[in-house]
Amino acid sequence: MTTTGTPHPTRTSASTHTALTLASTLLTATVALYIALVALGNITDFDSNQQFVRHVLAMDTTFKDDDLMWRAITSKGLQDAAYVAIIAWETVAALVLIAGTWLWVRRDLERARRVSTYGLLMLMLLFGAGFIAIGGEWFAMWQSSDWNGLDAATRVFLLSGLVLLVIHLPVGTPRTADEDSKES
Repeated sequence: MTTTGTPHPTRTSASTHTALTLASTLLTATVALYIALVALGNITDFDSNQQFVRHVLAMDTTFKDDDLMWRAITSKGLQDAAYVAIIAWETVAALVLIAGTWLWVRRDLERARRVSTYGLLMLMLLFGAGFIAIGGEWFAMWQSSDWNGLDAATRVFLLSGLVLLVIHLPVGTPRTADEDSKES
C-alpha cells in the first residue's frame, strides 16, 4: 500500500530534478564568474596582488620569530613565479567551471557534474591547501595584520565546497506522470 503524496524513496519529481539542475547551473556559473574576475583582476592589475604574494612569502609583516623565519622566501623571482602559478591555476579553474556551466545549460548532467567537480576541487586546493594551509600556517600569514588573506580564502573554500555538495545531491530519476497517478 502506498500513501498519497509520499514519493518513492529512489525517485524524485521532475520539478525537483529541474530545480536541482537549475541550482547546480547557477551556482557553478557564480563560482566560474567569481574566479574568472579574480584571474582577470590579477592579470590586468598584476602589481596589487603581486605585492600581497611577495609579503606573505617574505614573512616581513609576521612576528619575526626566529623559529619560523627560515621558511621565508625572499627571492623576487621565486615570489613572482609563485604568483604567476596562482594566476595560471585560477585561469584554468575558471575555464573548467565555465565549461561545466555550459554542460549544465546543455543538460549534459553527468559530464557537467564531473567537469564542475574538477573546477571546484581546483579552487578548494588553491584556497584550502595553497592559501589557508601553506600561506596561513607555513608562511604564518595569520600573524600579519596587513597581508592576511585567510578570511577571503576561507570564503572561497567554503563556497566551492557548498557548490560541490549541491551538484552531488542525489536526484534519482525523474518520475513520470503515470508513476505519480499510480501512487495516488
